[in-house]
Amino acid sequence: MKALVYLTSFALVCSLNACTHMVGKDYPKYLENNVGESQLPATDKADQYYLPPQTKSFSYEFRSFITGVGNKWVVEIGKMLDDTLKSVDVQKAFGTLAAVDSESAPGTTLVFELQDYKFEDFRAKISLNVKLMKTGTPAFEKNYTKEGKEQGGKMFLGGTFAQKNAVQQSTKLVLDEILRELIADLSGLQ
Repeated sequence: MKALVYLTSFALVCSLNACTHMVGKDYPKYLENNVGESQLPATDKADQYYLPPQTKSFSYEFRSFITGVGNKWVVEIGKMLDDTLKSVDVQKAFGTLAAVDSESAPGTTLVFELQDYKFEDFRAKISLNVKLMKTGTPAFEKNYTKEGKEQGGKMFLGGTFAQKNAVQQSTKLVLDEILRELIADLSGLQ
């Protein structure tokens, strides 16, 4: 009973005071708790990645009527993409994938440029351009646009408390789909 009173009070305070929720804050922990879920195939076509400054700082804000319009959700998608690329699942798929400071770095570098991110219709929607650079020379480039699994039920039933998890899960699923397709595309290269 005490927990219910606390949760109800917290929800009321947030709805009246317009709480801001940083979705990416504990995303590394979310990834850690879901190791093995990605089921990414293995590849040896790249050993490093680069995120341009506009991708690193890419952020998206939204409000949801279903979880309380007073709440603002901030999705630091650039940081979440970086966390994903550093995750156990992605590192295992590539053997190793180190962050570098330039797309012209010596070696084989994947350049990830976020074109767009939205969370609407209860799901994440991502548009991402990926280039494969071999010591500064382009070897492959493709735009990937995907939508995540709809999370409306979770948001409706769990409200504010389930919203962050819904955004994290849908975003992870989209990034996993993009990475799966990217790895398949890279595997087809000579």
